Amino acid sequence: MGLKKIGALGSVMVCRDVISHQYRHNSQMHSNSAQNSGGIFLSKKRENLALMNESSNANLSIKVNDMKSYWMHVGDVPNPIELREIDIPVPGPTQALVKIHAAGLNRGEFIKGHGLHGSHGAKAIGMEGAGEITALGDKVTAATGLKLGDRVMARCAGTFAEYALMDIREMMRIPDHVSYEEASCIPLTFLVTYDLLVLQGHLKANDWLLVNGISSGVGVASLQMAKSLGAKVIGTSGSQEKLNKLAPLGLDVAICSRSPDFYDQVMATTDGKGVQLVVNTVGGSVFAESLRCLCFQGRLGTVGYVDGVLNAPLDIEALHAKRLTLFGVSNKLRSPEQRAEPVGGFVKDILPAFADGRIQSCIDTVFPFEDMVAAKALMESNAHVGKIVLRVLP
Repeated sequence: MGLKKIGALGSVMVCRDVISHQYRHNSQMHSNSAQNSGGIFLSKKRENLALMNESSNANLSIKVNDMKSYWMHVGDVPNPIELREIDIPVPGPTQALVKIHAAGLNRGEFIKGHGLHGSHGAKAIGMEGAGEITALGDKVTAATGLKLGDRVMARCAGTFAEYALMDIREMMRIPDHVSYEEASCIPLTFLVTYDLLVLQGHLKANDWLLVNGISSGVGVASLQMAKSLGAKVIGTSGSQEKLNKLAPLGLDVAICSRSPDFYDQVMATTDGKGVQLVVNTVGGSVFAESLRCLCFQGRLGTVGYVDGVLNAPLDIEALHAKRLTLFGVSNKLRSPEQRAEPVGGFVKDILPAFADGRIQSCIDTVFPFEDMVAAKALMESNAHVGKIVLRVLP
């Protein structure tokens, strides 16, 4: 991947994502990867392909053909990824049916420990996507400004499919110059980052932010958003090559380490004061060291545990004396109303930076729809920087 400097927001450097038909792997390599990863089981096509739906749930009668949708088996099975052909869904009263053009991959949807899957069976996968509205629920009024053909993006279930249902409370219009691939990386990743940095992290200009696992999707988004807010950023990664690729984005201090041994460098960088905020995308293995790095009244946000370490020691004396704040960011237990709460603030505070090009989604690789298994394999290899995207429709 090439991250290319294209402009500045003050001293903030942004990147142009690399989106092209020249994928990192050729078709043969994709096929090999699919074989090595267990392959895809293609469900038998349904025979009824020409039903007409005239349900009162939608203000547009749509022809219900089968659509392709990726599902993932939770249990330990030889072929966990299954490509099914299922009926195109019909939008509920406050939903929109969206033809998906692109969807972003997120590590959590492939990790059973994150609680994003049921305890058994299979579930449609994909958690954020971008596309165009093809049908609207009967309670979606003209006051919303939404109409057929609008380009929209949102967090929603089952985006690794040709169609998906989006809740209008979470939908955002895609800025004119932003591609579907770029837009597919925004709804979940950047809303999570907004929660981490702004809503709970209270990050402000000249604060220090420490991001563990900074080359991940949320890590890169945290770097970009922090720089747009005027903060300074320290990032850790086990790959110096990845850290070098993030330098054009304004990474102030790069620490090449996968171990909890970054305290001394963090304290030297911050004149012994520590950082105002830590974003922990790694997990329990770096929790205690991250806590040590906090300044007085510092905050530590946990957003993942890719290391699989779910328990860590807690220095209660430091928590008490330094008046520290610990918080998590997850939508697992939130109601639809709670999940939608940050959207308005994000549209007001952050989306303009995408509209005028100050922030752009950093995409490592775009895969065609049929190469879902290869896309998952790349994510699990930890060889990427930023986001991996599945292009569903051109």
